[in-house]
Amino acid sequence: MLLVAFTAVLALVQGQAQAQAQPPAPAPRLVSYDEAVRCAGLTQAASELEGGESRYGRELYDAALYWSLAAMQAATTAGRNPTAAENDQTRARLQSVRRLSAGDAEARAALQRCRKAAPRLG
Repeated sequence: MLLVAFTAVLALVQGQAQAQAQPPAPAPRLVSYDEAVRCAGLTQAASELEGGESRYGRELYDAALYWSLAAMQAATTAGRNPTAAENDQTRARLQSVRRLSAGDAEARAALQRCRKAAPRLG
């Protein structure tokens, strides 16, 4: 019985040491409405252009979903009209399709930043 209790305590201490050794998850960063709309437009455009068949395409789709919801939540919090917020995203997506299709390096870099900032959904 004493051996079982000692083993349990040892396992608990080792588990706590392992948990402390892992770096903490980064704190979520608040973004502005404009940034959320910009990221929603970029990720939606990239998802459309890539398609959903590849792993990268699915990651883009997930990021687009995240940023679209984040933009709508930011719009609601700011008291913006939901229809106007949807229109902002549509304009951002259309502009992003043009920029990404043209090979705009700045748009590609911004897209990667948006992808990295979005949590993994799947």
